[in-house]
Amino acid sequence: MLICRVLGPLQVTAGSTTVDVGGPQPRRLVQALALARGAPVPEDRLAQAIWGDSPPAGPAASIQAYVSRLRRVLPAATLTRGPGGYALATRCDAADFEALLDQARTAARPAEAVGLYGQALALWRGRPYPDLDAYAEAGRAHLNGLRATAVEDRAAALLAVGDAPAAVTELLPAVQDEPYRERRWEQLILGLYRSARQAEALAALRRVRGLLADDLGVDPGPGLQNLERRLLAQDPSLLLSATLRPPTPRRPLTRFVGRRTEKDLLTAALAESRLVTLVGPGGAGKTRLALEWAHDAALARLADVRSPLDLPSAIATALGLAETPPRFTGISGLLVLDNCEHLTGAVADLALTLLADNPDLRVLATGREALGVDGERLLPVGPMPHPDAVTLLADRIAAVRPGWHPDPVETDEIDRLADALDGIPLALELAAARARVLSLTELTGLLGEHFPALGRVPRGALTPHATLEATVAWSVDLLPARDRAMLLRLWPFEGGFTLEAAGAVGCDLAGLSSLVARSVVTADTTDTPARYRLLEIIRAYCREHDPAPADSRAAHAAWARDLVARTVPDLRGRRSARAMRVLTRELPNLRAALAHAPAESLRTTAMLEWFWVRGGHAAEGLRLIALARHSAPHAPALDRAWALSASAGLHWIGGDLSQVRHDVQAALTVLGEPEDDEGRRLLGQLRYYEALLWIALGDPSRGAESARLSVELAAATGESWFGALPQVVLGAARVAQGDVEQGRRILRDAVGQAREHGYGWSGGFASLLLARSFLDDDPAAAFAPLREAAAWFREEDDTGQVLSTLVHGALALFRVGKPLAAATLHAAAYAEAGRRGIRLDNADPPTVTALRAEVEALDPEVRDRAVQAAVRIPVDELPQMLTRT
Repeated sequence: MLICRVLGPLQVTAGSTTVDVGGPQPRRLVQALALARGAPVPEDRLAQAIWGDSPPAGPAASIQAYVSRLRRVLPAATLTRGPGGYALATRCDAADFEALLDQARTAARPAEAVGLYGQALALWRGRPYPDLDAYAEAGRAHLNGLRATAVEDRAAALLAVGDAPAAVTELLPAVQDEPYRERRWEQLILGLYRSARQAEALAALRRVRGLLADDLGVDPGPGLQNLERRLLAQDPSLLLSATLRPPTPRRPLTRFVGRRTEKDLLTAALAESRLVTLVGPGGAGKTRLALEWAHDAALARLADVRSPLDLPSAIATALGLAETPPRFTGISGLLVLDNCEHLTGAVADLALTLLADNPDLRVLATGREALGVDGERLLPVGPMPHPDAVTLLADRIAAVRPGWHPDPVETDEIDRLADALDGIPLALELAAARARVLSLTELTGLLGEHFPALGRVPRGALTPHATLEATVAWSVDLLPARDRAMLLRLWPFEGGFTLEAAGAVGCDLAGLSSLVARSVVTADTTDTPARYRLLEIIRAYCREHDPAPADSRAAHAAWARDLVARTVPDLRGRRSARAMRVLTRELPNLRAALAHAPAESLRTTAMLEWFWVRGGHAAEGLRLIALARHSAPHAPALDRAWALSASAGLHWIGGDLSQVRHDVQAALTVLGEPEDDEGRRLLGQLRYYEALLWIALGDPSRGAESARLSVELAAATGESWFGALPQVVLGAARVAQGDVEQGRRILRDAVGQAREHGYGWSGGFASLLLARSFLDDDPAAAFAPLREAAAWFREEDDTGQVLSTLVHGALALFRVGKPLAAATLHAAAYAEAGRRGIRLDNADPPTVTALRAEVEALDPEVRDRAVQAAVRIPVDELPQMLTRT
């Protein structure tokens, strides 16, 4: 194969032989043909490439002479002539570079992308097409642009895999090479911060701010400004590596021992079947085996999912989706469903649907019994063989006894311990943890004592469960009385808990530290704040042996209600992104608390309305609100009215206008004439929903009146954060009434109010509706508010609204005569929405309908070009397309 390397000085090879193509003119000829990527090049274009504006007399004869010389040194039939001119059949490093970039952008994992970007960038040796000068200017600029973006994309991938030091090493020279590319500075500052070099991160921030001001007279863009705010506030999320891919489960730090046979069987089973279930008793190590074999797979932890109705949400979380779709499609690779035993039937039904809808998906499940699905392959995970059990026990004892080497007596005791514990990995782990304070002889002596059973032996158990139950009981009973009492109160927490949460049920820092040290509680200190979790088998033991389980459950529910009361107010202001992260992280706990005490949680469930909306949990929110309303029919009228108002808001998201109307009217009836500010605030919210409803039903006059009343009530109660929203709706209503300029003025005032008070989402909503008002009569004027809306929503971490803004931008581009750019933005937005499980057709229906008509009217070739171009645009750069030029 002929290979031309043009990313630097020309190099031509045929197989392993270097080809000398001759002097400057033949080199230019070869590079011009390589630039064409196999397409024929007419003689006049070749003459321009070889001699520029000063060709010799009769250039065709000279070109033929050069071609003849080249054919003597090149492989046969590689340089040909046809009706369109000369063509060169060659592989080119520039094409290889672009192909590697395409692979990197679509890589399944950031780690894979790092390698692909590295391979692509390693192809560069200097200036592309160095001998062609002006002739290759466009192609050279294209390649240089791709290379600049690839440098940043590789840095982003390094940050995503947690290798911040490597990212910093590559970014330091990169910012020197192109100092005005702000994305590089953002990545460098973030990499320094994650490398524990905070002072250098701040210094880099000051350096780029000064550079932009001194050289260009401008302030940093929104990305750098947002990073600066978060850096100065020491935002904990800066330490987390964001990725659009499903989060990779953390593998335990302890050494994995044994299970070689099971891993080989698992490899064979998943090669033959798309559904494999690891079955075995609790504590046998099914989860650890699954994680070791499929450490890069999406992992759905189902232990904390109590209702079959919550299964889809857990799957969406495992896949990294922002919302739970009505049906999962387009999934490939491997999905691990861990701890299925308490939801066997529901998981079986879901697995069947997932596999039917996604032919490239495989599922690995773990549980104490089979799912019972046709085509399922079972792989039993029983006790470890005795030699492996001895190895595991000795390894874990050595971890808690630095420098320890067993003497002959201890070797015999380890052998007895491994035998007595039936080779159950969890029992061995717990026994080893006790070796920190007890001799091995004392440990084997304790095994003869009686310990209470943990519960009924589950169906399908491969070994008697009593041995493991006794091991757990023994581990808990060895705790000091104070620590044991605290442990027994921690069982209500689902999905883990923080130190602050543990304090709500009476567990302090000293006690929690002791429980972690004794391995009955696990700690994840890679997150901030640190998160703690009980092993499920220990949690079950605590639930059954807590002397006051009702009190523990009530304390947990009270903590959850207090957390909501403290966090929800931040959802509207400058701390909204942090509030969303807190509530999302604690969602399993919120579900448990709300379901446990629905009557007491009526107000709390309603307060979470905005979280249900922003987090894509509208269906779950409606279900919990309905449960709370049913459980508290005689709750105070204000609480019942709040619940009805929240129900109206969630039904609005789902597009059920008749139910919105019913809930609003019911809430107004229950509320009556409010007597205090809280009641008037609720009345203002109801008038806001009423305004939205009337506008959607085609009566903007009544919508404007309801919005005006809502604005007045917000002002009367001092709720400026709420007043911005009905003001936005009032502006939209005025536009719909035909008073376009008045409506736009109101919308601009709402944007200013949001900016003044830091109400990011309200500002984005106002900017989006302002842009929408221009789409019909002055689409070019829509771009500025669209860019502002996208910036607001990006800062709020509301990807769904960012993509909705891009959809409106695509329509604006169509209407200013930019069909290719419009179709590209449309394709990119919908592709990203599909990856994240976001339903963009829930955006403004007239806009979606008009945009679909524009796309369908396109020439198929233009549509195909748009789809191909959309794949190459990084997600973060999509808002930059919101411009007419």
